[in-house]
Parts: sequence; C-alpha cells; structure tokens
Amino acid sequence: MHITRNAVVRVCAICERTLLMGERATRFAPEPGDELVDVCPLCNDIALEYGWLKEGTPSTPTVAAERRRSRGPSLLRLFSPKRDEPEPVVADPILRRLSDDELALVQAADLFNASDASRTVGGIAKSLGSPDGSIVLLSGSGGNPGTVITVAWEVSWYQYRIAPESAQPVRLAERGHDPAQLDETFTHWNARVEDDGRIVPNIVRV
Repeated sequence: MHITRNAVVRVCAICERTLLMGERATRFAPEPGDELVDVCPLCNDIALEYGWLKEGTPSTPTVAAERRRSRGPSLLRLFSPKRDEPEPVVADPILRRLSDDELALVQAADLFNASDASRTVGGIAKSLGSPDGSIVLLSGSGGNPGTVITVAWEVSWYQYRIAPESAQPVRLAERGHDPAQLDETFTHWNARVEDDGRIVPNIVRV
C-alpha cells in the first residue's frame, strides 16, 4: 500500500474528534502568535465565542482575556456556553422503586446530561449519527468508586468517568477510534443516546 501525505490524521482542537476524509476544517489560533489548529465545522462558533483568531483575520482580541484563558483541547472547559437545565432521566415516583445500583446509574446519567460533555456527544452525532451507549458502575472498596459512561460510533469512541463527589464530576477519561479496543465490560449497551447527546439508562421506560 502506497502512503501519501494526504494520509495525515487531523483532529479538531475543541471536540477532539478525528476529522473525516474530505471534511473541511477551519484554522484558528487560540492566542495571538499561537500555532494554527484545526477546528471542525460543528465547533466554529465555540472557537469564535472564546476569542480564538480565525486564520486570515486581524489579531485584535474579541473577548476579555479571562474568557480566553482556557486553551488547548480540554472538552469540559471549552464547551461552556449555558444550556437549558436537562430533564431528569427518571421521574421521582420511579426513583423510589430503583435499587441502589440503578440509582447510581441514574445519577451518573443526570450529571453527564447536565455537563458540557453531552453537548460534545450531540455535536459529533450530527456528523456520525447516533452512537451506542453504556453506563457501568465500577466495583471497588472505599465508598462510591464512580461510574463510566461510554459512547461509541463505528469509527470513534469516548469514555467519561463520573465521580459525583469530585470537584470535576464529569471527566473525559479515554478516547479511541476502534470500538474493538474497548473492554467487553463497557460494550453491554444498556443506554440510549438522544439526538442532543443526553444519555438515558435502559432501566425503565422513561
């Protein structure tokens, strides 16, 4: 197989998604003088809102410096525009009938849905379609060990660690391109992912 220069993998600097072959990216500099990075079409507005400088535009800052302080590809810091408070995934009467483990899965889903991570998933789904989803309660001693939420397409996957007691309760833990890389523990698809990126565990009909 003959490899050409066109085989270089490009990644969006905001959502960290690998750009598809032929997908057009816009080049931005996070700060004046920084190297240009690729931003996918779904993330252009976010880059502009944070004052990133589009290639070919004047280098005059467009927002206050403190709003541009977040730099690099951190998903949870960059996807911070306010959004409406999401609806709980399970109604109160149903919550009373759930086991402790089921309640932990519901809590993890609610935390994820209230975070900017769900917006990231929803944005990627506009290009790649609806992903599979799973919510797995980690086992371990010493309190609540946390939960892992996995979303996977045929060409990409993301795993988020949910730790309710942490200062950062929703954290991108790992990502990859081939779902076959995932441990089978996380591929029992027990949740559905809505078009907007919200995840709902398949515990009950909601």
